[in-house]
Amino acid sequence: MQELLNRPKGLHRTVLIVDDELIEREMLGAILCDYYEIIYTDNGESALEIIKREKLTLSLVLLDLHIPKLDGFSLLKIIRSDSELWRIPVIMLTAEKEAEVESLQLGAADFITKPYDAPDVIRARVNHSIELAEDRIIILDTERDALTGLFNKEFFFEYARRMENQNNNMPMDAIVIDVNRFHIINELYGKDYADLILKRIGNSIHDLVTQVGGLACRSNSNCFGIYVPHIENYKVQLPMYISMIEKGLEDTRITIRMGVYLDEGQKIDLEQRFERAALVCRKIGSNYSTCYDVYNTALHTKELHSERLINDMDSALIEKQFKVFYQPKYSIKDNKPVFTSFEALVRWYHPEYGLITPDEFIVLFEDNGLIRQLDRYVWNEAAAQIRKWRDEFGFSIPVSVNVSRVDAFNPKLVETLKNIIENNGINNEDLLLEITESAYADNSQQIINTVVVLRDNGFKIEMDDFGSGYSSLNMLCSLPIDALKLDMKFVKNICNNQKDYRLVGIMTEIARLLEVPVIVEGVETEQQLKLLKEIGCDIIQGYYFSKPLPAEDITELIRKTVQGE
Repeated sequence: MQELLNRPKGLHRTVLIVDDELIEREMLGAILCDYYEIIYTDNGESALEIIKREKLTLSLVLLDLHIPKLDGFSLLKIIRSDSELWRIPVIMLTAEKEAEVESLQLGAADFITKPYDAPDVIRARVNHSIELAEDRIIILDTERDALTGLFNKEFFFEYARRMENQNNNMPMDAIVIDVNRFHIINELYGKDYADLILKRIGNSIHDLVTQVGGLACRSNSNCFGIYVPHIENYKVQLPMYISMIEKGLEDTRITIRMGVYLDEGQKIDLEQRFERAALVCRKIGSNYSTCYDVYNTALHTKELHSERLINDMDSALIEKQFKVFYQPKYSIKDNKPVFTSFEALVRWYHPEYGLITPDEFIVLFEDNGLIRQLDRYVWNEAAAQIRKWRDEFGFSIPVSVNVSRVDAFNPKLVETLKNIIENNGINNEDLLLEITESAYADNSQQIINTVVVLRDNGFKIEMDDFGSGYSSLNMLCSLPIDALKLDMKFVKNICNNQKDYRLVGIMTEIARLLEVPVIVEGVETEQQLKLLKEIGCDIIQGYYFSKPLPAEDITELIRKTVQGE
């Protein structure tokens, strides 16, 4: 008890004594009052009121079994079932020795028998119960996510390993869940509503694992991990799991997606199973035809191929396996199309796989941040080519290059681009910078800030793939851009689909409102060209004029244009 005696004033914990016998209540208080702040009451109803009022400061309840209005067992059950009160430890008080087992089964921390003839034992039991409860709270606060109450990622994996060892490696499946377009929910409805959605999902997932067994965690902002006994018929069970979770959302506008790694005897690391489940979840993306998928051999093969491409990137840059192709753009405002500029498009000639298209490696590099290295390579190649053409033909030909959303978050972006410009002896307006609409939508203010700085330094900005992402009209009016480039999917059916034709017209009017030219890519036929000219589009590119060509072929094209051939 020396520790209690040495505790400074002001750090006394508060103890509630609930007993309808005045003498016994006072005796217990006298034993504890030198070490704790004591509150007294003589019935269950007033005790419950005090517990609810003092829940944040109350360290322990000493509860007599036989009290009026609400007996001890009933009050104990209420405390243990309440999500805000269950952390408060309760020691039962009674002369009935046989009541000890039932008290402990109902969740009592300890049991003190009457009469109170061993004060040191009572103080030791009280102190022990309080410290155990405080330690438990600290552990719970450390291991649990504050918003959802689920395990955090680190403790989740630790408990999952223990579960495996204790259950003789029983087959367990890894499931990863996230919320579709969660960043849009956050932006449209605010953080409080987004947090409410996450909390509801957490509650539903907790109910799910309670029902089927297993563990669950919140692994990052809107992503959850579930470790459950092996699912025999996933085509039946997974839709049921999704239905259980989405039912708790109470909002049909919000949907989840689920990636699953089935344990079918493969001996792989726990984290790797969840990485594979997360990979499947990401692959679903915005595919609204399905909300779940299962990791399979084909995906594994693709994953290995992707990993090989990632590992080969550095050597590919050194060996210049990446080749920059150029596709010309033509102004169609006059009667005869006039050549104006190029777009730089990268191709990868892999020594083993041959030609790898951008669709295969661009998204891969964007996901892991390697796109910054590739973009810098393309910028350098394009800038060097602009200088070569100027030296040969006596004038500069602008080239559009892609600036990924990863680049836009690089604080040294402007410095990097200016160095490339200076090293190649060209002007800032010679290198046109394309940023996709979806990048603006993901973090509009950050991108806008970056673009403002770029334009202040003399760079021209084109919004690429306009119409493919999410942009509010209000946001569009505040965007600092120099051109709108329409997504090619709108051109594909423009001749046969009146809606697409009218939609291109609307987007052209938006560009007029913003006082910027409209660039259209993917033009393949003369009929498309005529309709786009009729609508009022300014610049087009596509196979109608030329496919993307290597620098030497484009140089010949420029030469013929200059010579009037």
